[in-house]
Amino acid sequence: MKNIVGRLALVTSSLLICTQLWAEPKRPECLAPAKPGGGFDITCKLAQGGLHEAGLLEAPMRVTYMPGGIGAVAYNAVVAQRPDEPGTLTAWSSGSLLNLAQGKFGRYDEKAVRWLAAIGTDYGAVTVREDSPLEDFDDLIEALRKDPAAQVIGAGGTIGSQDWMQAAMVARAAGVNPKQLRYVAFEGGGEPMTALLGGHVQVVTSGIGEATAQLAAGKVRVLAVLSDERLPGDLASIPTAKEQGFDVTWPIARGFYVGPKVSDEDYDWWKQRFDTLLASEGFAKLREQRDLLPLSITGDELQAYVYKQVEQYKALADEFGLVR
Repeated sequence: MKNIVGRLALVTSSLLICTQLWAEPKRPECLAPAKPGGGFDITCKLAQGGLHEAGLLEAPMRVTYMPGGIGAVAYNAVVAQRPDEPGTLTAWSSGSLLNLAQGKFGRYDEKAVRWLAAIGTDYGAVTVREDSPLEDFDDLIEALRKDPAAQVIGAGGTIGSQDWMQAAMVARAAGVNPKQLRYVAFEGGGEPMTALLGGHVQVVTSGIGEATAQLAAGKVRVLAVLSDERLPGDLASIPTAKEQGFDVTWPIARGFYVGPKVSDEDYDWWKQRFDTLLASEGFAKLREQRDLLPLSITGDELQAYVYKQVEQYKALADEFGLVR
């Protein structure tokens, strides 16, 4: 009897191990829907490092860049060409949801993919070069009021993108029509910062995480972070727009989705990994190093969050006269 029980335990254990090994994707990949250096890149590399350091992924995850339409090309590729790939995660942000709300991802809406995890939140920021004559946010507001086209504003994404939306909200705070701004669109968050350093634009609106490297190097100044309160840690010295008298806020959630035909088993495997990762102290430190604040949502809860956000962005798009 003992031998039979022992054999059954051994078989059960072996089956469990085999199932676990079978469930892990052979070639895990994170699609960053922009060029290197922006928020999507940060998101993918955060998962890449976090899952590896926590021992939650045996095979190394590679990061693949698929720029185009601030997420539209990657979204369409996943839905139409790679819908059932269990190892493919794609980074998304609040900007992705804003574009979905405006129909910028073509015929696919927010229900076309399986929303997997939100792993942190960034905040918008308004950045200038260190030698800019604009010393604070009020200087920018006054400059826009005097001549809305005098300051060339660079950002990742065309009219209607989340970086444009930040610029539009700044313009609204100044009592200026956003259509009067000189706005230059780039693909992703890395290019605007390069243009700023080269003197091709005078102001950049982006996520604060996209500015921290140049901020630490002393090459730029952040006039305002678009959060309700000052951010913690090394960014605590940066004032918010609100404390400077202007009610402009822009939180930026970041996370991942998978294809619409990924099996429940594979989806649940990833969900369990992210649930474990998001609860760990090690990941909290990694997230803080990337200047992201906690936002841990997975599975059905995330799906509800996404659907609600898209509806709110539809209302905001209507408010700014953006065509859907």
